[in-house]
Amino acid sequence: MEPTSNEIDREFRFFRTYKNGHVEKFYSTHKIPLSNNPVTGVQSKDIIISPEPAISARIFLPKIHDPTRKLPVLFYIHGGGFCFESAFSPLYHNHVASLVTEARVVAVSVEYGLYPDRPIPACYEDSWAALKWVVSHSARNGPEPWLNEYADFDRVFISGDSAGANISHNLAVRVGPDGLSGVKVKGIVLVHPFFGGLEEDDEMWLYMCPENGGLQDRRLKPPAEDLARIGCGRMLIFFAAEDHLREVGQRYYDELAKSEWGGSVEVVEHQGENHVFHLMKPDCEKATNLIKKFGSFINQN
Repeated sequence: MEPTSNEIDREFRFFRTYKNGHVEKFYSTHKIPLSNNPVTGVQSKDIIISPEPAISARIFLPKIHDPTRKLPVLFYIHGGGFCFESAFSPLYHNHVASLVTEARVVAVSVEYGLYPDRPIPACYEDSWAALKWVVSHSARNGPEPWLNEYADFDRVFISGDSAGANISHNLAVRVGPDGLSGVKVKGIVLVHPFFGGLEEDDEMWLYMCPENGGLQDRRLKPPAEDLARIGCGRMLIFFAAEDHLREVGQRYYDELAKSEWGGSVEVVEHQGENHVFHLMKPDCEKATNLIKKFGSFINQN
């Protein structure tokens, strides 16, 4: 007997699945067209990195005061539990544009494959392909003029929030101590990072990743040898004190401190705030503090 359309199979934090194969997400993703900000001077454009698999990005450029001065590159990976949100959503368009204004960077905000259309590990592989696409401009002859003309490939930063912070860590491990030819990844910024830890989150990640290594999967719970391979010398981690991921984030920091990674890590915690508060309340004082600290981390000598 075929299952009916309303027979629930599993239910998780962000979606439920039905026995007939249907997946119902609890959050919709709204996308907005690119726009240029006449106040800040930030411009944006959308580009296709790969038609198949479908990988794209929104690129941001700050107001240019000196065309001869190269700008750091920010490779940004949005959050959303590996199953929703977008580089093209209002939340992330506005957030990355704010970072571009504050830090004066060329930003590449990547649009990667999401569950269920493209289960994990698509998010990791798409983001890696997008990072390599950025690197392909290091000789100043890539397909994107803004990167050819303005990017300082000796100052590349990788960042993301929540699931995007998890992907950022995994990219930094793949970069490794030998780095990427033609560029220097100077640092990574992890905002309210996801590394499992709660049973319901672990089960959800494992469900979205059919081929997994169980609860000790290195993408979910980084082992010491991966932490030692992080391919940059500096890291900034933001925590929110009321975040349900706070304790697991602390565990990541503690394990990093014990590892053989030779870099320096800085932690900023915002008291009384919850997960990705800066996206929900971008105009609050602590969100402004986060943006300013992010920018100073990128631009410190």
